[in-house]
Amino acid sequence: MRPEEDIELLSRAILKEADVDAEQIREDATAKAEAILQRAREEAEKERKQILEQARQEAERLRSQVVANAQLKARTMELEHREKLLDRVFEAAKQKLPNVQKRSDYKKFAAQLLREALVQLKASQARVQADETTKKILSNGTLEELSRELNAEITMGDTLEEGSGVVVDTADGHLHFDNTLETRLRRLQSSLRSAVYHVLMGEKL
Repeated sequence: MRPEEDIELLSRAILKEADVDAEQIREDATAKAEAILQRAREEAEKERKQILEQARQEAERLRSQVVANAQLKARTMELEHREKLLDRVFEAAKQKLPNVQKRSDYKKFAAQLLREALVQLKASQARVQADETTKKILSNGTLEELSRELNAEITMGDTLEEGSGVVVDTADGHLHFDNTLETRLRRLQSSLRSAVYHVLMGEKL
């Protein structure tokens, strides 16, 4: 065989081997590219699911927050309405307090107001202020009766400018007890609010 033929055969063999290698490289590259694309698709799907789950959780959180805020606002409005209603009731009751003095048993009640104040102060000497109506009732023998009953020296002071009932001070002025009807109502308001509201709502106590 001539040298030229040997060279040609060798060249063909080399080119064929190169073709085989190139095809293998293309197949390997295609396989690697497909594997990379598959991983990318899997990662993208995983990330998509994570984003969707985070979005769902955030939406649920916001929904719960909106519901809670709406419930809180409704409750606040209900409480504000309740308090305004109760304030009107107690204000109406306050306006009617002077009518208590028109009752036939007010003399007994006035004496009880003064007795309570004196017992609270535990004073052997006290000065009493009262509204004009109560002052007349107490000055008509009731003051003397309570003085003997409680073994205390009780004197009548100035007429109250505001309120119905009595305000008592110890003789030295250190202790003071307001037992007017208005103050008594104010002291009772906190404990009465719930009961009054149930009555207003038509509920049985």
